[in-house]
Amino acid sequence: MKRIAFFFLLSGLIIVNTSLGQAKDSSRLRVLSVDSVTARKVVLDTTGKKKHNPRKATFRSAVLPGWGQVYNRSYWKVPLVYAALGITGAVFNYNRKEYNNVKFAYFALINRDTAKYAQVDPRFKPFIDANDSYSLQQYRNVTRKNIDYSVLFFILFWGLNVVDATVDGHLKEFDVTDDLSLKIKPVFNTLPNTVGVSMVLTIGKNNPHKILQVR
Repeated sequence: MKRIAFFFLLSGLIIVNTSLGQAKDSSRLRVLSVDSVTARKVVLDTTGKKKHNPRKATFRSAVLPGWGQVYNRSYWKVPLVYAALGITGAVFNYNRKEYNNVKFAYFALINRDTAKYAQVDPRFKPFIDANDSYSLQQYRNVTRKNIDYSVLFFILFWGLNVVDATVDGHLKEFDVTDDLSLKIKPVFNTLPNTVGVSMVLTIGKNNPHKILQVR
């Protein structure tokens, strides 16, 4: 009798211990299912995967054009960034040189400086010979505006480079999985004692969204 009682007592302890362990596991699963965002963060931390930070892409593109695109692994965009900035930079340099040349010719004409006449660009010497200061002044103003426009476009392309890196950095965090499904299942509401149909749209893994419920 003592052996049988001991056997039942031991069996009862094993059953109680097992049920407590299952209760702990089920409560832990319920916590993770309620807060899926926290569960996702835990999974990311345990796997050791480095999370993509869009702010780093923004900062790097603002410091050095194309650096943010490299951080986002969009390497094909780097030549486009430098082509846009390189062309506007070349246009700015051309307009700056043209402005200095016509400015030099204009002041040589105004000051009647024969010593500087030999250093004037040959294209502008006919204007000096014709004493046409108005044409030189107008062309100088045009080249000055072209310089301003080229600087403006250079800043614009630099800003677009930063915007592109920022948007692309945020898109890296989006779930683009093919797990897209629509489920229709009956629902019984115990409070008003009514039966209905619910439609659940799943986008990504473990992200169900109820979109319609008909009673």
